[in-house]
Amino acid sequence: MLALVQRVSEASVRVDGELTGEIGPGLLVFVCAERGDSDDDAARLLQRVLRLRCFGDEAGRMNRSVQNVGGGLLLVSQFTLAADTSSGNRPGFSLAAAPDEARRLYELFVARARDAHPRVATGVFGADMKVALVNDGPVTLWLRTGSATPDAGPSSAAAPVGASASARAS
Repeated sequence: MLALVQRVSEASVRVDGELTGEIGPGLLVFVCAERGDSDDDAARLLQRVLRLRCFGDEAGRMNRSVQNVGGGLLLVSQFTLAADTSSGNRPGFSLAAAPDEARRLYELFVARARDAHPRVATGVFGADMKVALVNDGPVTLWLRTGSATPDAGPSSAAAPVGASASARAS
């Protein structure tokens, strides 16, 4: 599984003009299931997100996690993180998990996040979402579990298409 993690001052997501989730300071996490990902991959990815030390301590060093600072989590499904952009001009999505399996893994990720963290908001799986954020830092980090190289970021075959908030999340 893949996560594009952004430390934010605030973030929100809307579907059809309706607010579906918002947080103050915390992490906006775009989540993607790839072919072959498992429940264990989802659990490992969540633990990595929750323990990721990307918030400053008294000395300004990134030594605190979202749990340490009591920040919010905004979880947004985004299959385009698994895009294959290695050839041509149109991304391919054969590396992404099938929609039913991707939904199952995303919902498992969200359920476990809600069990482990007090402030969790979400987008809507598969919807055309409008994501707004104020990136704090900016700090933007890749996390990956599963069969791909751990935390190497996207491989040349799986580079993201538009890793910004203006990227279409679904």
